Amino acid sequence: MVLVAAIDQLKTDQAEIEIEETGEKIILPVKALTLLGEILKAMSPGNPISIVPLATEVTTQSAAEILGCSRPYLVKLLEEGRIEYTKVGKHRRVKYEDVIRYKKKMKEEQKRHLIEMMNADEELGLYDS
Repeated sequence: MVLVAAIDQLKTDQAEIEIEETGEKIILPVKALTLLGEILKAMSPGNPISIVPLATEVTTQSAAEILGCSRPYLVKLLEEGRIEYTKVGKHRRVKYEDVIRYKKKMKEEQKRHLIEMMNADEELGLYDS
């Protein structure tokens, strides 16, 4: 992607951007441009995106939907201490950031286990690379 490549070439923490139609110039932090590049990259194949502040608290139902599991299973994860949560009255609230962190951790574990299985299959002659 051209924007990402251009951002990588910047030697400063701010960049001046010119709006073609108006000629107006604005200064943006490189972090904002990097985020914009990531958003555009995610959207390019037609994927929908959501922008959520990391500190946002979500319901257990929303957290379960993000993880792709049932709400009762998510509650089990919370009770086991695998994901942090707070209680507001009788309701549990989970930080979006913690849900995403757990999801990434699980994906990394899945990938590691898959590689281990492939290596074991290869050693047994069951898998041709």
